[in-house]
Amino acid sequence: MLGYDFSGYFRAFPFGVILFDFLFILVAIPIEAYILNKRLKFDKRTSVFYAISINVFSNVIGWIIFFLVEASSLFDRYKLELISFLLYNSLGDNVYSSIVLTAFIAFFGTLMVKFGLLRLFILALSDPPEKNAEPEPEDTILLSRKMHRGSRKSFQATSLLTTTLIANSLSYSAITLVLIFRMFARTNVQ
Repeated sequence: MLGYDFSGYFRAFPFGVILFDFLFILVAIPIEAYILNKRLKFDKRTSVFYAISINVFSNVIGWIIFFLVEASSLFDRYKLELISFLLYNSLGDNVYSSIVLTAFIAFFGTLMVKFGLLRLFILALSDPPEKNAEPEPEDTILLSRKMHRGSRKSFQATSLLTTTLIANSLSYSAITLVLIFRMFARTNVQ
C-alpha cells in the first residue's frame, strides 16, 4: 500500500473546479448577505443564513442539472472541450459563443432558483401569525391608520424578486471579475 502511486488519480481529479466553485460561493455569500441585510432589512445573522442557504442549495441544484444535461446527447459536441477546460484549463476557439449563451441561461436559472429558495426559506422559517382578538371599535381607526402607513412603507419597500436580482447580479459580477483576473494571470504566466 505504501508503494502505490496515487498521482494518476490526482491528475484526473478536478481540484481546480472544486476550489473555484468554493471560491465562487465564498465571494457570493457576503455580497448577497449584504444586499439582503440592506434591502430586506434582515438582521446580519439572518441575512448570512439566507445567503449561505440559497447559495449552497442553488449550487447543488446547479451541479445536479449540469450532470443531467452532461449525460444527454445534446452535450456530446462539447464534452471534449469541457474535459479540456476542467482538467487542463484550456478552451478551443469555437466555443466562446456557446459559453456566453450558457452564462445567460445559468444566470437566469440561478436567479429563479435563488428566488424560489429564498421565498421558500422565508415562508418556512417565519413565525406563524398569532391570532389576536378582534380590536375594539375605537382601536379600529388607529389600527387602520397604522396599516395605511405600513402599506405605504411596504409599497416603498423592495420586492423579493428585485432584491434577489440585485444580489445575484452583484455576485455574478464579482465572480466574473475573479474569472477575468484568472484569465489575465494565466496569460501572464504562459
